[in-house]
Amino acid sequence: MFHVRNLIRLCNTQCLSSGPPTNILEHLKERSLLRVSGSEASDFLQGLITNDIHHLEHGVGSMYTMFLNTKGRVMYDSIIYRTSEDNSFLIECDKQVLGTLQKHLKMYKVKRKIDVTSLENEFNVYALFNPGKVIRNDKSKNDSSSQKLDGLIVPCTSLKENLSETSNTCKIYRDLLIYRDPRTVNLGTRIIAPVTSDIQKQISEIFSISDKPTIEHTYRWFRYNLGVGEGINDLPPGNCFPLEANCDYLHGVSFHKGCYIGQELTARTHHTGVVRKRLMPLHFSKIVTKLPNENTIMHENVNLGKIRGVEGNVGLGLLRIAKALEFKEITVGDGIAITEKPSWWPLEAPKERISVQKVLK
Repeated sequence: MFHVRNLIRLCNTQCLSSGPPTNILEHLKERSLLRVSGSEASDFLQGLITNDIHHLEHGVGSMYTMFLNTKGRVMYDSIIYRTSEDNSFLIECDKQVLGTLQKHLKMYKVKRKIDVTSLENEFNVYALFNPGKVIRNDKSKNDSSSQKLDGLIVPCTSLKENLSETSNTCKIYRDLLIYRDPRTVNLGTRIIAPVTSDIQKQISEIFSISDKPTIEHTYRWFRYNLGVGEGINDLPPGNCFPLEANCDYLHGVSFHKGCYIGQELTARTHHTGVVRKRLMPLHFSKIVTKLPNENTIMHENVNLGKIRGVEGNVGLGLLRIAKALEFKEITVGDGIAITEKPSWWPLEAPKERISVQKVLK
């Protein structure tokens, strides 16, 4: 039985800050769910995703992962949730590709004893987050030797080492399923609720939430501030590689599991140790109103990468790390922005570290 005081403790550690309540509950209308169930569901998913499904068999409630194509490029980003039922998983994805992902799964199903069911009309996905949790990095420190991550690849260790079991198991309150976001603690909490639930009423019983969230502080704005991409607008299918989307930094890829679709190139990149482009936040001092041609960010005749999206005074770009950080400000269309390494990026590199100097040689 789940005790309310435990849920409040979960809220306090992940969503609350001192001062007036600033938590925002937002219905993520662009996200939806599939259910994969059956006696072979675990082994089936293991061969299709970048992460290790066995994390969910050892007490972890949710995990981040990606589905790749045969060339190793990202097709769908996803959060997979463990449920109370044996051999049953919920897969959260962009609603626009829900049907496509369902077909993708069924294509590889062959004769396995599994069912792939859409829950689009049964459940909604919500984010509970605190916009005050956005912590900006000091750009002046981006050049320090302890933060030279231009070639760094961080293996996904056991999720229990990154997310304590007590904070990442599924919490149940009435008919709500509540999970900590498995990507980074800064992202707050994910909630899965039946479409018939009065979620505002139920959540207000246990969380302090804002009655009038500001238009500026949307979940997309929040994610962009943190430099986290989500969905096909930020991660166009077949367009980038998982490590460029920070899948390793977000605990979404395992380099120790067996083979899966698209694994070869990801493993090769891991062993060579070079990732020159990653998704990074853009903070606008002059808000962009007209995006550059083909979304290409050119500054002083240097191609810095692609703009993925803009929300108010922040944006998200797939940037060449070393080059983008060389400039104090960069021109993005008719706007001016600065970029930085997000505060949640790892500060110390393991043996796979490749310094900026070595990468640029």
